[in-house]
Amino acid sequence: MASVAHRLFRTKPADEIVAEGGHGEGGELRRTMTLWQLTLFSVGATLGTGIFVILGQAVPKAGPAVVAAFVLAAITALFSALSYAELAGTIPVSGSSYSYAYATLGELVAWVCGWCLMLEYAVSVAAVAVGWGEYLNHFLQDLFGWELPASIIHSPGDQGGVINLTAILIVVLATWLLLRGASESATANVIFVMIKIAVLVFFCVVAFTAFNTGNLAPFAPMGVAGITAAASQVFFSYIGFDAASTAGEEARNPKRDLPLAIILSLVIVTIVYVAVALAAVGAMPWQQFDPNTTEASLALIADLATGSTWAGIIISFGAVIAIASVVLTVLYGQTRILFAMSRDGLIPKIFEKVNPRRQVPVANTLIVAVFVSVLAGLIPLGQLAEATSIGTLFAFAIVNVGVLVLRRTRPDLPRSFRTPFFPITPILGVIFCVIVMLGLAGVTWLAFAIWMLVGLLAYFLYGYHHSRLNRSVR
Repeated sequence: MASVAHRLFRTKPADEIVAEGGHGEGGELRRTMTLWQLTLFSVGATLGTGIFVILGQAVPKAGPAVVAAFVLAAITALFSALSYAELAGTIPVSGSSYSYAYATLGELVAWVCGWCLMLEYAVSVAAVAVGWGEYLNHFLQDLFGWELPASIIHSPGDQGGVINLTAILIVVLATWLLLRGASESATANVIFVMIKIAVLVFFCVVAFTAFNTGNLAPFAPMGVAGITAAASQVFFSYIGFDAASTAGEEARNPKRDLPLAIILSLVIVTIVYVAVALAAVGAMPWQQFDPNTTEASLALIADLATGSTWAGIIISFGAVIAIASVVLTVLYGQTRILFAMSRDGLIPKIFEKVNPRRQVPVANTLIVAVFVSVLAGLIPLGQLAEATSIGTLFAFAIVNVGVLVLRRTRPDLPRSFRTPFFPITPILGVIFCVIVMLGLAGVTWLAFAIWMLVGLLAYFLYGYHHSRLNRSVR
């Protein structure tokens, strides 16, 4: 039993993790990403998800206080972002929080973290892809008068849906870009991000022309409980700021650029989210936000503010681009985390195989694309979003604990960024993650428990026996 426990909680030296960076079976990843590209990679993975898709569902829970919910979610994300920044600068590899947990808390905890990241990345891609069809339909309606059949833009059992083919389409397009190479994907993402920031600024200008302070009263009709519940849901919109940490093995100067990219991206998206949420609830009474019909809420608000459809067309176009960039960058992050887990032997070797010509994990990308397409085509948005949030919050809590442990066990490691106000900041990060997790529905906790049980079974049936670290012990 002592031997088993030793294997379960044996850590992988941080130096060894860093030394393996970039190496896969059959080839190596190419270091091409700059600070600018890394920052916009995280912004691309984050900005747009909550505002374009989740806002219409969160407003009925908190009323105008949805603005406060975004701030609460941002504070929760900030504490974890600071911890991410420290570990990303210390252990700049593709595994993100999975690798950080492996270096600090041991293999079993690392597996649990990696399993949560699968929930965070793969499921969030599916959730965002589901919302993409709503805006594509709105855009086509306003511009050409076409309306896509409900059967292909909704999931089964959701407003007459049969299979969400539009969600599958955007996953396929993102996969095609990723297979072309990391540099090409980063360049496409920069263009996408600049377009969606411009569109969101345009929305704020339009919405503030119809701003009515009376729409903000009462500010918190559901009280603190409503704000907490909405924060638990809109926290989904902050998922992605850690995307830069998954590019650690493709960054030109990872120790310097990864911490900066993580912090800068969170600051940018928070400012945009708060501004857009305030403009939205000020332009349209919160009672008119219907979670069943306003997934394209920003376009509807723009139409109401201008009394015509031209503004809604621009917003819908921006959302189509914005959500496409989220799908692209988060799908990228998922493949790189699986790449790191495969290199450690915890999942099959096929996930670490690198195409020597394209210098990307082709088989890994295709497998993830198929899995995400099935989720996006068959499961409704709301269930996906909340399931993603709980997995993410759990992984964030592990990262905060990892900072505390690594400072104690390896104080000698060179750190390009240090979490300020240590140890208060990572401790608050854990506390805030727990608070937001408690605001999630009971069915979400049940789904999370089932997911974790399946993950533990997968580890003990495969990962434990194939782990390269454990094979070295044997």
